[in-house]
Amino acid sequence: MLTGKQRRFLRAMGNTLEPIVQVGKGGVSETVMQQLDEALEARELVKVKVLNNCMMEVDEVAKGLEAGTGAEIAQIIGHSILFYRRAKEKPVIELP
Repeated sequence: MLTGKQRRFLRAMGNTLEPIVQVGKGGVSETVMQQLDEALEARELVKVKVLNNCMMEVDEVAKGLEAGTGAEIAQIIGHSILFYRRAKEKPVIELP
C-alpha cells in the first residue's frame, strides 16, 4: 500500500510520461494485462490511456488492471491511469 507521500512522488515522476498501454473497445483483456505486466516489470511506473471507445468506466478498468497485475494505482486523471509496481529484478525507483 502506497502512502500519500509516495503517491505524490510517483505522480510527479509520472507527469512527463507518455501512455504506453491503451485500453480500447475490448476492455480489460488478457492481452492488455500481459502488456501492462511486461511494462511494469521493465519500467515500474506506467501510464495507461483509456480510449473513448472503451465500454467500461475508467474506475472499472483501473480496478481490473490493478487486480490482474498486482500493481497499485498511483493516480487517475480523466482517461489516464498511473500504475506502480516494484520490479522483482533490478528495482529502479526508490520511494521516499
